[in-house]
Amino acid sequence: MITAQSVPNVIELPGRVEPVRQAEVRARVTGIVQKRLYTEGTIVAAGQPLFLIDPRESRASYAQTQAALARAQATATNARAVAERYKPLVAENAISSQEYDAALAAAREADANVAQIRAQLDAASLQLNYTTVRAPIAGRAGRAEITEGALVSQAEGTLMTRIEQTAPVYVNFAQAASEVLAIRRAISAGKIALDANDRIEVRLTFSDGSEYPILGYINFLALSVDEETGTVGLRAEVPNPSGVLLPGEFVRAKLFVGELKQGITVPQRAVTLSEQGGSVFVIDRKGLAAVRPVRLGSLVEDRWIIAEGLKPGDRVIISNLQKLRPGVPVKPRGAAPAAKAGSATKPTGAR
Repeated sequence: MITAQSVPNVIELPGRVEPVRQAEVRARVTGIVQKRLYTEGTIVAAGQPLFLIDPRESRASYAQTQAALARAQATATNARAVAERYKPLVAENAISSQEYDAALAAAREADANVAQIRAQLDAASLQLNYTTVRAPIAGRAGRAEITEGALVSQAEGTLMTRIEQTAPVYVNFAQAASEVLAIRRAISAGKIALDANDRIEVRLTFSDGSEYPILGYINFLALSVDEETGTVGLRAEVPNPSGVLLPGEFVRAKLFVGELKQGITVPQRAVTLSEQGGSVFVIDRKGLAAVRPVRLGSLVEDRWIIAEGLKPGDRVIISNLQKLRPGVPVKPRGAAPAAKAGSATKPTGAR
């Protein structure tokens, strides 16, 4: 006998795996690539050297700016000394106040020149450091987009490689806005009960039908609807310690959005699948076998969730289905679903 009870509210959606972070490594100076310093496809640490661009031009510019700074510092020191010597002479009326003011202005100008050239030296130091191209984030470095001897450009921002963080990964989904609204209304009406933490569990399945063993959870729900598709974006974060989930990969996901308080399930073996959908054998009021089309929800472990087609009180046949035909008399041998294997046909209830 079918009875209504709490069952998982499962939504199946296709999704695409994406890295949690992705960085494009681009040239920040113009020059010739001298050497690749990493192995393609390996994990690199943040700050690890990846490429070496010929540093000779940047090194020469740094040395030139360094010399200019030394010269400016010497000029500033002399200008301050002149101003210090003029200061007591003004009190003695040995020189005019105008000459003293001019000396002070020259000292200040020399100090400003020192500050300007020091800033230029910092910029030259940055350019020199940029000749060693480093990883901006930790992750798996992709193949090199350039080779030794290639000219890279700061102005064009030449792409050199990409780095992706894939532990954990994101899985992006899109669900119809109407379905999201229906779920929210069901939650508000008390028909769906979320867990204590209001978390939505996600289980992934690969294209070959195998299941990914580690659970993920929804961590983002868009607050707007895509105008072109009429869908709402969702994102799950899934641990990926072994790197099995690859960026760009398509997966199927089961989203466990709480529990339906009045749900119906039947054993997997009771459902017959065809191109038209699913169907089950039920015992009608006359005690005869009858085919009942059903709209299937998700398969959770060994039971189908029935979205439409069955109601509490219906009696579903779960054994000897290969011998059944519509209109055949059926004699139930008990209402309990845990009868011994090999028994005659019998009704079942949702567990």
